[in-house]
Amino acid sequence: MKITPVKMTDLPQLMAIEKAGFSAAEAGSEAVYRDRIERLPETFLVAREAAVVLGFIVGPAVPARFIEDEMFTKTPTNLDHGGHQLVFTLAVSPLARHQKIGSQLLTALEQVARKAQRKSVSLTCLERLIPFYESNGYQNQGVAASSHAGETWYNLEKTLE
Repeated sequence: MKITPVKMTDLPQLMAIEKAGFSAAEAGSEAVYRDRIERLPETFLVAREAAVVLGFIVGPAVPARFIEDEMFTKTPTNLDHGGHQLVFTLAVSPLARHQKIGSQLLTALEQVARKAQRKSVSLTCLERLIPFYESNGYQNQGVAASSHAGETWYNLEKTLE
């Protein structure tokens, strides 16, 4: 398995993984993912085995410490350096789960963030996923302000400084 930057040709596989991992209300659309591929090439990483996408991680590097709901509809532009690395999505194909691919993608994005001198990596997740992120060194910062998909989300953060 290799972790590489995303390519536009990955889009059909990304959408299949997105739809398998998230409810219709939670999932990003093809247009949103096309925009993310174009706007976030440095912070959109794909785990692949040859031409098969096993999973992916994507999010912008911005001044804000935590995700704000409007960022899901209007993709922010990455800062050149500094700020905070956010994770909009971490998703692994159902066929490749339980192989630590999600953890490897988190580590790879953290390395990108460290090189760019980000202060932290943060994300929002559902309560059932908190133990996974805590096992990867993230700390629960409490309930997020997000009302995305009508769910209760939690802010998880890993300080890089």
